[in-house]
Formats: sequence, structure tokens, C-alpha cells
Amino acid sequence: MKPIYDFSTHLFSTLAKIATGTNSKLGKLVDGRENLFRKLAEFRKNFTAPIAWFHVASLGEYEQARPVIAELKRKMPEYGVVVSFFSPSGFDHVSNKSQSDVDFITYLPIDTPRNAKMFLGILQPALAFFVKYDLWANHIFTAKKMKIPLFLISASMRTDQIYFKVYGGFFRKILESFAHIFTQNRETIDLLEGVGIGCTTLTGDTRYDRVKQISGDSKDFPEIKAFVEDKPVLVVGSAWEEDMDLILPFINTHSEYCYIVAPHDINVQAIEKWQKRIVRKSIKYSEIGKNQSADVLFIDNIGMLSSLYQYARIAYIGGAFGKGLHNILEPLAYGIPVVFGNLQKVTKFPEAEISKNQGCGFSVSTEKEFEEIMGELEDPEVYQKACSSAEKLVSGNLGSAAKIIQSVMDQIKKS
Repeated sequence: MKPIYDFSTHLFSTLAKIATGTNSKLGKLVDGRENLFRKLAEFRKNFTAPIAWFHVASLGEYEQARPVIAELKRKMPEYGVVVSFFSPSGFDHVSNKSQSDVDFITYLPIDTPRNAKMFLGILQPALAFFVKYDLWANHIFTAKKMKIPLFLISASMRTDQIYFKVYGGFFRKILESFAHIFTQNRETIDLLEGVGIGCTTLTGDTRYDRVKQISGDSKDFPEIKAFVEDKPVLVVGSAWEEDMDLILPFINTHSEYCYIVAPHDINVQAIEKWQKRIVRKSIKYSEIGKNQSADVLFIDNIGMLSSLYQYARIAYIGGAFGKGLHNILEPLAYGIPVVFGNLQKVTKFPEAEISKNQGCGFSVSTEKEFEEIMGELEDPEVYQKACSSAEKLVSGNLGSAAKIIQSVMDQIKKS
């Protein structure tokens, strides 16, 4: 199986180079890796401290890593931190801003044996952390050969993954290479034990630590505070077309609410199309300084959403009908109920079912169901119960990062 895997990564690398210089995702993936090894060598030449290397797929996994990185820096300040990304979207978003506790940000090279040896030969990490699922065989096997302790954090696995198939032996070797696997749930431990992997600990989802930190450090927007005044606010986070189809009838018939809509993609044409379907006055955030009064505010920039929930009475989180549910833990950290679409990929987002069971999350499939849920949440007793459940859910799942780093420190002392 490994020869087939290596051939496929070589083939992907070759084909991807055809897209060099284009504005496609594939083109960005190739162009972003230009001079990767030279930049890494320059950093390592001037940075002599031991390195803790974190690899993430994209922005979501980086957010899961951040509490662990912060805790590592707090408990093990002698370590530097290097974060590698696979996705251009994640790399671009993070590398353009100063990142506390991170000393260097890089792409991960395409996972060929040669690239893995070069990358790890230059970086020489003392510790390696992979986050959730982006597991690249050659980098992991090479790190193990170099006797670098490997840790998988925030693991959340499903029965349909290749690791648990009869023909998944090669991929199980990837999991077997980790010194320890820290899981989000008990089901993952059961799956791993079922294939003979026992070095596991249930530490929970590190995103709870992260969203609690975000809610405590949320940025204030006086212009939005003035916009909403004293009205109850529905914040629509990461809205797709399917979500707006469900919500727009409610917006048009319920003037008691003020609405803040953050689209999944900032597309001016899509926003204007939605505005035409709304019978009430709406404006874009870029127009908010023009003293235009309105009932609906469309956010036409990025980076604000996680702080907008501070103004919300209720949040609707998009993506469930399509490519994937956006982060529902962010609004829950503000102690408000969340509504989302009926999930197409239930096992990929266990937090949705957890929130429903706790009484702070509500899924809907139709306009009528959405209106019914909003109506139920008008009852002060029902609403307060949902808010209390949200606060309890988040507070009861804090501390994952501290558990992970303490365990890592204990294992380092034993080795």
C-alpha cells in the first residue's frame, strides 16, 4: 500500500504544478510552497530553542490547536512553536496577522518521502502535534524514525474512516506511530481500542477552551451597538443560500427583531440578491457609517463574526444543509441558544447533537420549523433554560488543553 500512496502523492505534486501561477486553490497550494525549505532553514538558523511543531489542515484545526499552544508556552516556555498548514486558505488567514505564542508559520510540503526528510531534517522538532485528522504518512513515519514524540490531539473518529476498514492496515500504521492520542469523545477511544491502539486519553474538545477565551476577549463595535439599539438581535453566522432561503421569510414578517447576517463567502452580488428579497431596510457593514437606519445588517468583511454574538439574543449557524456546519460553540460560549439546519453529515459534527441533547441547540428543516423554534424561545422560561444549558455545556467542557499538556509533560519525564 505504501508504494501506491507514494505514487499518488508524487502524481498529485506533478499535476498540481500545472496550476502554478493561476488563482485557483490548486495554484495557490503550489505557489505558496515556493521556497518553503529556504524560508524554514533561515528561521531555524536563527532560532536555536527546542521546537514544538503543530500541524493543522486549515483555520478550524488551528483554532483547536491554539489553546494547547498557549498552555504549552505557559507550562514549557523554553519551547518555540512552529505551525504548519496544508490549506492555502488557513495559511493566508493566519500568516497575515500576528499570532501570539507562535514563532514561525509555514506550509507543510507535499507528503513525499523526500519532502518529509527535508522538512523534518531542517526543522528538527523536539515534539510534534497533529490536530484532529490531517495525518500525512511520510511526515509521521519520518518523525517516528527520528524518535520525535508524536501526539494526536482533538481526535474525533468515525466508523466509516479507512483506519477501521479491513483493508486499512497501512493507514492504521499511521495511528500506531503516535506516542499518545488525545480524543474528543469516548467513541473514538472505543474505535481505536478495537484495532489494537490503546495509548489514548479522553480529554475533550479543545475548541471549548478557545471559544471561552474568544468570548472573554470579544472586540466591541460601537457602531453595531448603536445599530441594534435595544432590539433583540438574531445573528446569522456563515450564511449559505440554503440558510437564507429558510430565514428570509422570517426576516420579512418579524419586525420585532434586528438582524445581523454574516455570509459564508463575502460576495457582493449574493448580498445584493438577498437584499432585494428583503422587504425591510437593509445595509452593508461598509455603509454603516453613512447614518443609514435599517433593520438588517450584512457583514461584508471577514474576522468579525466571533465577536458579533455578544449582541445576539439567538444565533442561527449556517452550513448544515451544505458543505458543513459552521462553529456552533462560538455563540454557545456567549450563553445564547443556537439554531441550525438539519445536518447532512451528522457524525462529522457531534457538538450539534450534544447541544440538542443539552437543550441549547435546535435543528430545523423548514421555514415553519424555524418560525416555531423562534416562537418557543420567546417564552422567557424556555429561553432562560436554553441560555443556562449553553453556559453549562461550555463551562463543563473546559480544561482540555491543560490536560493534554500535563500528560505530555508527564510522558516526557518518563522517557
